[in-house]
Amino acid sequence: MSDIYVPGVRSRFNSDKLIDDLMSVERIPRDRAQTNIDSLQIQKGYWQEVGRRINSLRDSARHLFSFQNPFNERIADSSDSTVLTATTTREAQEQSLQFTVKQTALADRFLSQPLDERMRIEAGTYSFSVGKNDISISFRGGTLRDFVEIINRRGQDKLGASLISVQTGTRSLLIEAKQTGIENRLTFSNDALDFALNIGMMQRANDTQRDITINTDNIRKSGQNASNISVQDGVVKVSPQSTASLPLNLAVEANTSLVLRLETQTRVEIGDAFFTPQPPTGPVVPSGNVTYGGITIENEPSHAPTPEWQPPIAPVRNDDMSVLTINFQDGSSRKLPAITDSNNFTARQYPLSEIAQGKTITSINIENNNTHREVSVGKIDVIDPSIAGGLKPLNAVSSARDAIISMEGIEIKRTTNNIDDLIPGVTLNLKGVSDRPVNLNIRGNTESVKDAIIAFVGNYNRLIAEINILTSTRGNVSAPDMTSQSRGDSRLIDELTYLSREEADEMRRRLGAFGGDVTLNTLKNNLMRTVSAPYPTHMERDLSLLAQIGISTNADRNTGYDASRLRGYLQINEQTLDGALENRIPAIRELFASDTTGDMLADTGVAFNVDALVRPFVETGGIVTLKTNTIDSRINQDERRISTLDRQLAAKEQELRIQFARMESAYARMESMSTSLDNFNQQNRGNR
Repeated sequence: MSDIYVPGVRSRFNSDKLIDDLMSVERIPRDRAQTNIDSLQIQKGYWQEVGRRINSLRDSARHLFSFQNPFNERIADSSDSTVLTATTTREAQEQSLQFTVKQTALADRFLSQPLDERMRIEAGTYSFSVGKNDISISFRGGTLRDFVEIINRRGQDKLGASLISVQTGTRSLLIEAKQTGIENRLTFSNDALDFALNIGMMQRANDTQRDITINTDNIRKSGQNASNISVQDGVVKVSPQSTASLPLNLAVEANTSLVLRLETQTRVEIGDAFFTPQPPTGPVVPSGNVTYGGITIENEPSHAPTPEWQPPIAPVRNDDMSVLTINFQDGSSRKLPAITDSNNFTARQYPLSEIAQGKTITSINIENNNTHREVSVGKIDVIDPSIAGGLKPLNAVSSARDAIISMEGIEIKRTTNNIDDLIPGVTLNLKGVSDRPVNLNIRGNTESVKDAIIAFVGNYNRLIAEINILTSTRGNVSAPDMTSQSRGDSRLIDELTYLSREEADEMRRRLGAFGGDVTLNTLKNNLMRTVSAPYPTHMERDLSLLAQIGISTNADRNTGYDASRLRGYLQINEQTLDGALENRIPAIRELFASDTTGDMLADTGVAFNVDALVRPFVETGGIVTLKTNTIDSRINQDERRISTLDRQLAAKEQELRIQFARMESAYARMESMSTSLDNFNQQNRGNR
């Protein structure tokens, strides 16, 4: 039934197939052009990949000598990170410092008595102050949670509040300043003051401050050089080897918040002895004469033999900074923490709860046991820092105080635990208090330098691998030899053990795509020469090659013969590199980029020369761009040709369909005429 002809439905001569067969021959040039376009697109992709590899190598090379190079990075190592840590910038200098954290900065945090969780707070104007910042809140009235939410919303980074569940059905309100330091005290005013008093957060108290007067009447002097102790303008100057005592009758409770404040100053004598006794003058014997009656009689010279002067032995130099002592009524005493040398008066404070422990203080002694140091003390007072504005917290979770640290023996006070104005480029982060010094070592970031060098070597090897695979020559070989040649190409890829299976398959498709390409082979040879050339350094005359820091084509000399070393890949001996980074950072920096002209700009070195070598390939209008633009031109040319061929093929197909249609029509007419003649003949035979 498939061969039955139905006019208008099925072609008598199977014209469609004949036309398709004829057109397939006509389309051969067009298909060849499309195949060429597909091939060119693949080549363009390969060149773009080469460009990406070159860009990666250039970026890693520039990273080794640009302004953001890792050789300028610094890190800080703390001997006790629970006490002190630090962050650094590139401006930090390599150095080692010693710190003692005496006190961390705290903020005021006040807790109320337990409150009924259903408690409602009256509407009003609740005003708070954190240091010089005033926060005024107009509250319409509501629950404790509503009050907390509006404080947190309006307080932002200065004031906060929260609710703490103490027991079932109750909540304690915590109001806190979010800025540390004594200058950022939290105070209440307007309705906030009455509210704080009503909920048992604060109580009224008198500001407690007791100034201790220093004058000649209340200073008791003792010691070898007591006569040299002087008092002037409220300051007592205690000479070496002497003691000054200042009476003080102060009863201290065990849990007191009182603080003893004073200022100290020192003056150190550089000479061998602070006071050098002079030899005695000896007895004075009068001499003269007498005249009587014109006769003068001279006195006989007197003779008073004195023993030979023997100067006292110079005292052994003694440096003792624990000069302050507190005496108690029970006869005991306690040394205050040691002071530090300071040419200017330095404020110091001591919490009496820790020192007195409920005893009555009778006097403060300045015991200067030093031989070459004068100690001055002034401005002594006792205060209660918890009282501010006539209010004292009943439940202080913490009270505002400054951070106090000692750097290399110099005492420093700041309002925050993050101190960034002490060492250029370094921010100190205080975490806790320690009696023992904490060492902070600011050094170069060798880990970052190592990572940058490894990235440079890795990008170099990936580019060399890309060039090796693209430029490998297959050659025109017979069928039996092709298998051998293919195995050779596979070995080139098998050497790249870091490739994933998908990457290895893609590399196999690229094998020999640019076989023998002069441009890529020249780039490869120049890169190999650049990384193996010597670059003398000023820091260390004997360091001039990458191989000397563990980077070469044969860095691991114990692995035997390896064909991959002949292809230009670099290896890293990590142990050698780590040793070089530990001791030779400045010279390694010069090895990768250095300035030989004194203009503060790099002009030679491995990284600098690699950047200069690959720059023409990837810069705007560079070699890779020219290659891809040339391919684009050929693609455009073939696309125009395909467009023309498509029009010609469409016209040809239309023409063939017209011709076959005419043939079908002519044949149909001939059949019709033949049928008519047959019918006519049959009629004639019937008539006979």
